[in-house]
Amino acid sequence: MKSNYYKLLALVTLFLFSCKNEVKKESSQNTSSKNKIEVKKEDTGQSAVKAGEGEDANVLQVAMSLPDFTTLVAAVKAASVEDALVNAGPLTVFAPVNSAFDKLPAGTVESLLQPENKAKLAFVLVNHVAPANYPIKQLKKEAKKGRKLYMASGKYLVVEKKNDGIYVGGTKILKSVKVSNGWIHVVGDVLVPSDK
Repeated sequence: MKSNYYKLLALVTLFLFSCKNEVKKESSQNTSSKNKIEVKKEDTGQSAVKAGEGEDANVLQVAMSLPDFTTLVAAVKAASVEDALVNAGPLTVFAPVNSAFDKLPAGTVESLLQPENKAKLAFVLVNHVAPANYPIKQLKKEAKKGRKLYMASGKYLVVEKKNDGIYVGGTKILKSVKVSNGWIHVVGDVLVPSDK
């Protein structure tokens, strides 16, 4: 009896899995819903899902909406790490502005954007993401306790409170934005890992 139950369960699971793409296609074509989900044809994965009306934007959506992050967004797309920035989180992203990338040695950005350097670029980018919820208030506590932040790269960044603000990895947090899946802290430098 149990054997038949498991066979039936396996068949139902297989059926549902094979129908998954059809359900997604139908839901993206449904325009009667107020909070419809839109999926661009050329994109796949979580990053292709758009926030519905009244929903807060996630890390990637906010970055894509602001002109100060065009280089960061281009790098995220080149490294194919978009989906990592839209997951439920919580995430804390230390997002370098365009001028931060300009401070890198000449040719660095162009080199990292090459397809053969995709893994290296992804490693640099995930060094800007802490898989935890760190609003400024919490960062101040971490600094006071002398703790380091664990980053998605596997590296740690020092948090310091100085007279003019909070510093992470030696760069000052310029501004903070609450997003649906965590926090974006705007920084003026690229947080390049010490050993790539």
